[in-house]
Amino acid sequence: MQKRWEWVEYDIDEASALQQALGIHPTLCQLLVQRGITTYDQARQFFRPQLAHLHDPFLMKDMDRAVQRLGQALIKKEPILIYGDYDVDGATAVALLDQFLRPYHEGLHNYVPSRYSEGYGISLSGVDYAEEQGCTLMIALDCGIKAHEPIAYAREKGIDVIVCDHHLPDATLPDAYAILNPKQADCAYPYKELSGCAIGFKLAQAFGQYYELDVEGHIYPLLDLVAVSLASDFVALTGENRVLAHYGLQQLNKAPRLGLAALMEALPSVSAYTIRDIVFGLTPHLNAAGRLSHARLAVELLTATEEKAAEALTDQLLALNQQRRAIERSVLQEAQTHIEHNIAFGEQGAILLRGDDWHQGVLGIVAAKLVNQHHKPAVVVTEVHGRLTGSIRSVEGFDVHAALEQCADLLVTFGGHQRAAGLTLKPQDWEAFVERFEALATQALGVGPILPKQPIQAALKLEDLTPSFWSILQQFAPFGPANMRPVFATQHVVDAGYSAVLKGRHLKLVIQAQNGGTPIKGMAFGQAQHLDRLRSRQPFELC
Repeated sequence: MQKRWEWVEYDIDEASALQQALGIHPTLCQLLVQRGITTYDQARQFFRPQLAHLHDPFLMKDMDRAVQRLGQALIKKEPILIYGDYDVDGATAVALLDQFLRPYHEGLHNYVPSRYSEGYGISLSGVDYAEEQGCTLMIALDCGIKAHEPIAYAREKGIDVIVCDHHLPDATLPDAYAILNPKQADCAYPYKELSGCAIGFKLAQAFGQYYELDVEGHIYPLLDLVAVSLASDFVALTGENRVLAHYGLQQLNKAPRLGLAALMEALPSVSAYTIRDIVFGLTPHLNAAGRLSHARLAVELLTATEEKAAEALTDQLLALNQQRRAIERSVLQEAQTHIEHNIAFGEQGAILLRGDDWHQGVLGIVAAKLVNQHHKPAVVVTEVHGRLTGSIRSVEGFDVHAALEQCADLLVTFGGHQRAAGLTLKPQDWEAFVERFEALATQALGVGPILPKQPIQAALKLEDLTPSFWSILQQFAPFGPANMRPVFATQHVVDAGYSAVLKGRHLKLVIQAQNGGTPIKGMAFGQAQHLDRLRSRQPFELC
């Protein structure tokens, strides 16, 4: 897809001052300033993340109440239900608290709702299950911030609920025993972008801190699960998340838990797992459980204690992911056919598609791929038990959560973030929803094709690509949302005479600066059409 290049702005004076303090390449200082790092101390903390940089968990509103209630449950040996969402963030969160509490408590029960029979969030069936098991405490992870009715239902049954959620709350909060969510308006916790699993980790950290447990041996090893959740939920990799991801990746690469090790062994080998490797390797397989079967399979893998069980569960997830890919291709092809037959598509600000027999488990993936292809917000729904349910993915400049709030009277339920959300509505309200959502998208984005932006952090000369530059650049990792891999632009380069097409599609580059210098090799995937232009020996720009 063609993109419009956009230079990322920065304060030249701040970058110059930082370069004086650090003595590294000016371009690296430019990257730091673009990330909000303007002082020597900030740079040192960025390049050398420490577990000591983690915030005191008791700064989070209600943490003292949550720790007190959890401690009471352990002392009195109350049965506890650990309840999590059916995506990877929820599954890792359930596994984390299970693994943290199991050495101290025998009465643990795990519960993940069915995507299809129960839907997102705390379900009434989940509360009934807690009652059946005699649980008097439920810890809800990666959900619950809007679960007014289920939490009230739990209170009627004598079940206290601790909510550990990171989704945006409404003005009115559910009547839970404690709510751990940094996005509450009156929560003073310094960092707001934790994943659901990371909030579960903060609860474990606070509990361990209060009861003086073995932090090194029992709490920090949970960070491999936190890293998987951060990568899978696409949260910002800044501040505390960056510290958690840094040490979580270390744990994942050096001593992953049995289930993750089994899954990693079954996937193509990599020298060291990065956030990207999690997103494209572990995440689809762990998500496949909730999409096509039941997310408890992912929780069982993440809590496995026997090698044979881990291997058997890995085989199931591999098979489910293959099925998911086939279903996804079929639904995506049908969605594209709908778009091709829509003569008004070019004048619409959003993609809104309904397929009454589409598989609910792949709708989010399909919506994301449609956004990538057409660079418009995409709403994809299907009919389930007499209701339309589906997923939304968006583009920069259009807050889908805010848009859904303006359509709330037409929706049964909805929830999510600025760029991704889920929704349920009655079939008879679909046309009215399409009209209103389309109007909101058009108002925000306009009509017609919008070229996606390609942010470019800095101009870079080929001769600047030295081992020293590369070594420092790698210390910007872990890369992810809000700390993406930097993209550079190089001007006045020419073909060195050896560029060629590979496999009929890809461009193997051998280029050099227009005024000479050492040739550098590269790949331009899917850009074979530019070979003739390269061979003309005319200078060009490269990003």
